[in-house]
Amino acid sequence: MDMNELKRRGLVLLGCGKMGSAMLEGWLKGALDPADVWVIDPKPSEWLQQTGVHINEGRPENPAMLLVAVKPQMMTGALPDVAALGGGKTVVLSVAAGVTIAKFEDAFGAGTPIVRAMPNTPAAVGRGITAIVANDDGQSSLDLAAELLDAVGQTVRLESEGQMDAVTAVSGSGPAYVFHMIECMAKAGEAQGLSPDLALALAKATVGGAGQLAEDSPKDPTTLRQEVTSPNGTTQAGLDVLMADLPDLMRRTITAAADRSRELGA
Repeated sequence: MDMNELKRRGLVLLGCGKMGSAMLEGWLKGALDPADVWVIDPKPSEWLQQTGVHINEGRPENPAMLLVAVKPQMMTGALPDVAALGGGKTVVLSVAAGVTIAKFEDAFGAGTPIVRAMPNTPAAVGRGITAIVANDDGQSSLDLAAELLDAVGQTVRLESEGQMDAVTAVSGSGPAYVFHMIECMAKAGEAQGLSPDLALALAKATVGGAGQLAEDSPKDPTTLRQEVTSPNGTTQAGLDVLMADLPDLMRRTITAAADRSRELGA
């Protein structure tokens, strides 16, 4: 199966909240046409209603892919409506945090190709990163899943499903950590006399630019940090404070998110 067949047979999106909307927004910029997508969502947003996709109307009998993007807590109530798509003809692609492949195999039955993915919200601007892993029946569908997800950023393949909780904690939840850092930098700038608008503009551009540089540069982040840090300069003064607390704080942050992912899976 390839993208042409996916467009011909259609993609069904079960749930279109923040993550589903972010991915759909990215796909509608070129990878998919609105007519290729059927969305099942009890409370479609205003944005969704303006996209031109099919919403809560007769879905294809044999769609190429079912993308499950409902919250883990809602999974039990949502899956029975689409369980008939199991059995092998439709690829089930899940982006639900913590929900294991085994649970989808139980819901959709033997022979169902299942790909578990963990994207993040920068997919909306084509800058997401998604980790994927599949069951035995879904191995042949990994290329299609990667092609679809590459349209909204980067895709990496995991060695085992056991790595997914760590991925969820680092990249799935990671944008929120970065957004909070922007908030904190802006508030600290205000405390030093900057206007709120100016402090926020500086913080957003600095984090965005540094992230782009870290991603594009052949140098590792340690080298980039050292190059911008003059001995006994202003950056060194700031880092002396940040590096005293941030490594341990980040370890605890990632651990808490990964532990919660495991709890959802249980």
